[in-house]
Amino acid sequence: MFQIRIHGRGGQGVVTAAEMLSVAAFREGRHAQAFPSFGSERTGAPVVAFCRIDDKPIRLREPIMQPDALIIQDPTLLHQVEVFSGLAGEGYILINTSRSFSELGIGEFVQEFHAKHLCTVPATEFAMKHVGRPLPNAALLGGFAAVSGRIAIDSVLAAIREKFPGKVAEGNVAAAGAAYEFVLREMRGINHAQAD
Repeated sequence: MFQIRIHGRGGQGVVTAAEMLSVAAFREGRHAQAFPSFGSERTGAPVVAFCRIDDKPIRLREPIMQPDALIIQDPTLLHQVEVFSGLAGEGYILINTSRSFSELGIGEFVQEFHAKHLCTVPATEFAMKHVGRPLPNAALLGGFAAVSGRIAIDSVLAAIREKFPGKVAEGNVAAAGAAYEFVLREMRGINHAQAD
C-alpha cells in the first residue's frame, strides 16, 4: 500500500486533490481511498487530506500517521504544523514553492532522504498562469506523478477532466502538465549531478 498525506489550507483544494488522486488510481485498476481531516473548516485554516493506493482492497480507515509521500500545498505550514511527522526515510516530499529546501529552512532535515524523492515545484504559479486562480492542487498532482512514478500523468489528467467542467478542466490539465514537465526536468538535473 502507498499512502499519501496532503497538507494545505482551507480553500486550496486539498480535499479535491486527494479525491482526484484516488480517481486516477481507480482509472489504473487499483484500489484507492481519499478522505479529509478538518480542524476548523474556515478558509486559510490548516487542512489535511489522505489518499491510499493499493493493488488489493483497502480496509484501513484511520488517518495516515506514517505516509510514504507528502504533498505540501502551502509552504507556510512547514514551521507551523508537524507536516513531516511519521514520514519514512524512503518517503517522497513535494512542496509547492519556487524556493529550495535550504531556502525553506529544511535543507539539513531532508539530507536524510533520497534526493530523487524530493522536489519543489511552483504549483501556484502554474495555476495562476493556466487557471487564473491560486489553486495549486491539480498542478501538484502532475508534479507528484513525475517525482513518485506511482501514478501515470495520463490518469491524473483524466481524473482532472472527470472532476471539473470544460475550460476549468483544461486550465487545470495545462497546469498539471506544466508541473509534470517541470519536475521531470528537476529530476533529470539531480540524476546528472549524481552522475558527475
